[in-house]
Amino acid sequence: MATDPAELINRAKAWLAEDPDPETRDELSKLIEAADDGEIAAELAARFAGTLQFGTAGLRGELGAGPMRMNRSVVIRAAAGLAGYLKAQGDGGGLVVVGYDARHKSADFARDTAAVMVGAGLRAAVLPRPLPTPVLAFAIRHLGAVAGVEVTASHNPPRDNGYKVYLGDGSQIVPPADGEIAAEIAAVGPLAGVPRPEAGWETLDETVLDAYLARTDTVLTPGSPRDTKVVYTPMHGVGRDTLVAAFARAGFPAPTVVAEQAEPDPDFPTVAFPNPEEPGAMDLAFATARTRAADADIVIANDPDADRCAVAVPDPGTPDGWRMLRGDEVGALLAAHLVSKRATGTFATTIVSSQLMSRIAAASSLPYEETLTGFKWLARVDGLRYAFEEALGYCVDPEGVRDKDGITAALLITELAAELKQDGRTLADLLDDLAVEFGLHATDQLSVRVEDLSVIADAMRALRAQPPAALAGLPVTRADDLNRGTETLPPTDGLRYYLSGSPEAGIEAARVVVRPSGTEPKLKCYLEVVVPVAAPEALPEARTKAAATLASIKRDLSAAAGI
Repeated sequence: MATDPAELINRAKAWLAEDPDPETRDELSKLIEAADDGEIAAELAARFAGTLQFGTAGLRGELGAGPMRMNRSVVIRAAAGLAGYLKAQGDGGGLVVVGYDARHKSADFARDTAAVMVGAGLRAAVLPRPLPTPVLAFAIRHLGAVAGVEVTASHNPPRDNGYKVYLGDGSQIVPPADGEIAAEIAAVGPLAGVPRPEAGWETLDETVLDAYLARTDTVLTPGSPRDTKVVYTPMHGVGRDTLVAAFARAGFPAPTVVAEQAEPDPDFPTVAFPNPEEPGAMDLAFATARTRAADADIVIANDPDADRCAVAVPDPGTPDGWRMLRGDEVGALLAAHLVSKRATGTFATTIVSSQLMSRIAAASSLPYEETLTGFKWLARVDGLRYAFEEALGYCVDPEGVRDKDGITAALLITELAAELKQDGRTLADLLDDLAVEFGLHATDQLSVRVEDLSVIADAMRALRAQPPAALAGLPVTRADDLNRGTETLPPTDGLRYYLSGSPEAGIEAARVVVRPSGTEPKLKCYLEVVVPVAAPEALPEARTKAAATLASIKRDLSAAAGI
């Protein structure tokens, strides 16, 4: 990190000299000119405190000038590093497909990536316009590409953007590829030495989207009921046109789209965070669903790049009249639906997701696996048929898209709702059935957003130095430091605690996983409590027990971690 003011200014001027973007050049020039101001100097120092690190999530960060921000200079270097990696792997003449969302600078970053690939001797094809991330993941396999790049920051705040890399199998990168690409990026010299022709790449037409859409309704059962009435929000992102087209192909009624959030808007003006999980993000969708004209059976939301899918169901007991289902609940519903369709193959989820699916799979003698967090791991499970993670990600067609796909997941949950509706039942009724059969698997999160990342490191250090002996009065029977890896998992920064049950309290078991977020400045703690349910009428009491236990675990874990 540059601490000497003169050195800092020299580094900033050197960066400015090769910045190809007039906007960030102007921004950086003003910071340099005002560097005598203490606050400005601190901002400048933060931007030059290192370089934005390329890892298994690719790149993600705040837009702006400097090596610690997302900008065209950083993206050009990343693209050159990826090109170098592909050439070293023997794929120097291969095709790289580039997709992008509607965030600020996404189109510029996509165009720069295509130019760098062509300049390095590869072929490049750019999707025709801002489209859902799953369309890019599909296009890689469909077109036989050696790699793909999606420019997106998913559900991050408006000020952010990101750069997600896939290899030719259509899956996101994992080690050691991420480290090898990072090394190639670090070896890139001055930007003037990175060839960036003005043309030479292909801009794809609608054919690739048509091919994706032609596959979407294959996740459904021919002749199944299709009369679900849906309220839908794309959350100011790129999902609307693709989802509406997929619903039309499948024969579902056209969803009622939340008007205020229908158009792509990189400023996400109606939400604090464009993430369906965040408080308030679904308020407009629920307001639309309450109208008589909508007459909705369910509410569906995509995040801005449409790889995630959120679902809400009517609930008269809530202020909005609707209840958001947790990702774990939707994951279990889709698993049960696929089992009813006699799906075969491996069902998979991550170590932070509910263990309910393991029981669903076992009851049908289906293979089941758990991986580290993220679809980069789930997509690589042998014989994969279905995967989900609690963060609203579902892969229901791994042969088409080896990543989470919010469009096909929306189709499948809508089909399930239609089948249940035909029998006078709802998604909530099916969740009750699963709780009675397998036990109520109640989940919750303790998520702490920080400004100073050292808070997260300190919390992890505290838990490692003095692991809790009990949480909510339940003894910790096993503590796994995932930094060491396990027989089935590679090392990762995380802690996992298994808690014994309490027959007196009516608790069968509990589990806690603690890890730093891979994409946001958050410490995330995933909690699960299992409560046996003897009969449907016992469900209210079971939910009360579970909620109280989860709240107690949160309090004790917060104290143990010092957060």
